[in-house]
Parts: sequence; structure tokens; C-alpha cells
Amino acid sequence: MRVWIDLTNSPHVLVLRPVIEELRRRGHRVDVTARDFAQTLGLCDRLGIPHTAIGHHRGERLPDKARGLASRTTALLRWSRRVGGHPDGSAPFDLAIGHGSNDVTVAAAALGIPSTTAFDYEWATVQHQINCRLAQAVVVPASIPPQRLSRYGADGKIRAYAGLKEEYYLSDLDPDPSVLVDLGLDAAEPIAVVRTPPEVSLYHRFHNDRFAQVLTRLREQGQVVVLPRTADQRAELRAAGGFVVPERPIDGPSLIALADLVVSAGGTMNREAVALGTPVFTTFDGRPGAVDDALIAEGRLHRLEDPEAVELVKRDRSGTDAGRTRRDPAVFTDLLLSPVG
Repeated sequence: MRVWIDLTNSPHVLVLRPVIEELRRRGHRVDVTARDFAQTLGLCDRLGIPHTAIGHHRGERLPDKARGLASRTTALLRWSRRVGGHPDGSAPFDLAIGHGSNDVTVAAAALGIPSTTAFDYEWATVQHQINCRLAQAVVVPASIPPQRLSRYGADGKIRAYAGLKEEYYLSDLDPDPSVLVDLGLDAAEPIAVVRTPPEVSLYHRFHNDRFAQVLTRLREQGQVVVLPRTADQRAELRAAGGFVVPERPIDGPSLIALADLVVSAGGTMNREAVALGTPVFTTFDGRPGAVDDALIAEGRLHRLEDPEAVELVKRDRSGTDAGRTRRDPAVFTDLLLSPVG
């Protein structure tokens, strides 16, 4: 079988890396396309995933997203036709897979190729209206109530998995301590990892913003690695001083596993910390999804309400696997393959 996997954002590289490996282990041919956005291409290179770079991010406004969808889908269609179909003249692929990729779902539908879409945050309305209606399978965590997906046209297509997607793709992670050396960190001292919110500026409201306040507090308590989203944020962090700001893609999961605390405005990093047993606070201000609601209710994820309550101390790593949860990536792969059996 020939499978097409499309990667549009850096977390998707990590999510689908073990799927690509499992498919190839089973003897399937896998072709990967990737969008030039965030660290997607760099992570593909670092993880040794051969790929074809197609398109780039066009912006966050709805008109920009629409232009980006049209432009990149067209480019994907040209690429898929160029790589050639089966000898019998049928479509070039047996299945297309994306984690929230509108582009590959639309392109697959135009080509008559079955597709699977996956996601774990149910309130990205425009994205899900496209993907759930066009895809043949919708792979989501079991904690998302199916009725929340009905309005997207997902009825009869849902393939639910137990736990978190991070518990599948991080199941084989053996944290590499060299990431600490590369960043100039002292493993004997407390380490915090922070992911910034999507706002362009961090420090213009430095004394009245809770995220900026927690950054200041953590800097006073230990070593702080900050992963900015934009060049402007990077420049502001460097000007403020006292933070470690990586210059290139790093082994994020190893860093999170070896850290003592994570504070993040992004869902993926929060859930990676949960899966790896690292204490984590969320500063996400959007509408909470069912996954995060469940983790907060279970006490595995904490909402950051008061920056003064955050304490950075060396954590106790005694005990088996330091609180990690591991799940078999083959189970996740089987769900993605469900449209073709």
C-alpha cells in the first residue's frame, strides 16, 4: 500500500514519526509532504524523515488562511500527479493522512483518495468543518464527547483512542541528556521550560501580564529555557536577559522529560509534559477542550491562576518511569489506517 502523510506544523512531525516508522516496518510505501512553517522542516531533517517541502504559512486571518488553503492544495495536487499513479491508472495513493491538515484532506478528495484526519482539540471550527466532512475517518481522543463533533459531519467516522496522542508518540523516548549540555544547562539545578503565547509582544506589558510575571519569577528561581513563537519575541527575550533561548530546533521531548517544570500556552507541550511525568501549568486563554478539562480534573495539568504560586524546585524522580504513561503506537497507526482496512 502507498500512503501519503502531510505535515503542516512542527508538533505533527513528532506525532506521525512513529506512524511513518510503523507503516514502513509493515512494508508500506510512505511519501511525506511538509509545509515550511515553525520548525516543521527542521524537525523532519533532525528526525531523518525524507520529505518534499511544499508551501508555507500564509497568516492567521481567515482570508489569509483561505488563500493558503487554495494555494497549497493546488501545489499538492500538482505534486501528487507528478509522482505518478498506479500502473492501472488509479490514484497515486491508497490513503492520505494528516493531523489537522486541511490541505491534504481537500487534495485527497479531489483525487478520489480515502483520507484520515486526526486532532485532539475540538474547537477549531473552520478546520474541522472541512476535514471531518471530507475525510473517511476522524481519529480523536476518547475524552472528546462524540456529540461535540456531530456539527462537523463526523458521525459514523470517529475512531477514538485511549489517553493522549503524546503517550503514543513518546512511548519510545529515552531522554537524551546531551540536550542540557547543548543549551548550557546545569542538570543539578532546577530547570523550567516555557512556551510563549501567540501574542507578538511579551514585555510591553511586563508588569501586568501573568505570563510575563511568571517568566520573571522563574528567572529568579532557576534556569529558564524559553521557546518563542516569533522573531519579535525572541528579540525581546534576549533584550530582557537571563533566559536560554535556543537558536535552532532542539530535542524538545528530552528537554521536557529532564525539566523540573513546564509552563506553556500551547496544548501539545502541556500534554507532552503530562505524558512524561513533568509538572506543568497551562496559560492557554482560549476555549478549553475536553482533553485539557479531563487532565485538569485529574490533577495532571494545572491552570496558572497566580504567578506567585509557581515554585521551581528540583523534582523527585524516584519510582518506576517517573510517572510516565506509555502506549503502543501500532494501535494509533491502526486507527489511522481504518478507511482502507
